[in-house]
Amino acid sequence: MLTRLFRWLVPALAAFMLLAAPAAYAQSDAQQTIARARGTLADLRHNPEFGTAARAMRRAKAVVIIPRLYKGGFIVGGSGGVGVMMVQAPNHTWSNPAFYAIGSASFGFQIGLERSEMVLLVMTQRGLDGLLHDQFKLGASAGIAVVALGSGVEGALAGPNPPDIVVWSANIGAYGGLTLEGSILRPQTDDDRAWYGRPLTTRDILFGRFAYPPATALREEIESIG
Repeated sequence: MLTRLFRWLVPALAAFMLLAAPAAYAQSDAQQTIARARGTLADLRHNPEFGTAARAMRRAKAVVIIPRLYKGGFIVGGSGGVGVMMVQAPNHTWSNPAFYAIGSASFGFQIGLERSEMVLLVMTQRGLDGLLHDQFKLGASAGIAVVALGSGVEGALAGPNPPDIVVWSANIGAYGGLTLEGSILRPQTDDDRAWYGRPLTTRDILFGRFAYPPATALREEIESIG
């Protein structure tokens, strides 16, 4: 009887491990993205533009944190990365993170390799509505004003018509700047499922339609800023 049970149990256990391995690996990836997003917020604190960023974050509708954005190539270049989006409530608390990916392609005489970390501060409802689409393309054609964080942007933020999205980035590598024109932002439902353990919509996560308190350290980090 024990021999027969053992013969059944071993293959069943092996099959379970094979099925569980991809999910466990995906959860590990999601966990790493969350940890890196917290690190990006910590890096922002040490940036000379932090004061302006902190003031903007208190007014932001949402933020998108991309802790690793890679760009590289020769003749044909591309960039991409995975991060998280969080929405700020009127009482200045922040939502759970929903996973997002950003990607773009460019053509030209390019050489080098660049890694950036980036925070998009979403300042208007129009900007937030755009990002809640299944696939959103940044650029003038989208009617969304995107500006880089710097000394000149503070006056615009205080005005009656602030830019829709303000971008902070720190670059490492040969490329001098970061161009977001034509970049596409898209929710990553597979990463959401890996992190939360069940299928959820982006709106469910960002607008608190379920009771679940993950990513506590990330939320504490961003709430200490904003």
